[in-house]
Amino acid sequence: MVLRRLLFTLLNNPQVIEKLSESRPIRRAAQITAFVVTKAQLSGQDAARRILRSDTVQQTRREAGTARDVWEVGRKMDRIKETFVKEIRTGMQDAKNQIKRGGGK
Repeated sequence: MVLRRLLFTLLNNPQVIEKLSESRPIRRAAQITAFVVTKAQLSGQDAARRILRSDTVQQTRREAGTARDVWEVGRKMDRIKETFVKEIRTGMQDAKNQIKRGGGK
């Protein structure tokens, strides 16, 4: 309890925060954190772009607009499932080939 109160007091002291922010380890940690966050955002945007361009998403959009009854929806969902499974298999095969060639992009 005493340690908790001491840390709380130190971390709410503007002079201590300023001194810590000027230290090399804290600056480096901030740089690394900013790099990781930026890299994750870029990777997420790239993944979202690829997903939106995928055949499955395109087919789902087309099929959703034309369904009339429950049976038709079921048939269309089967076709979408087949397209999705085909994309997964293709993606897995591409990943295996990339690994065999020596990894990354």
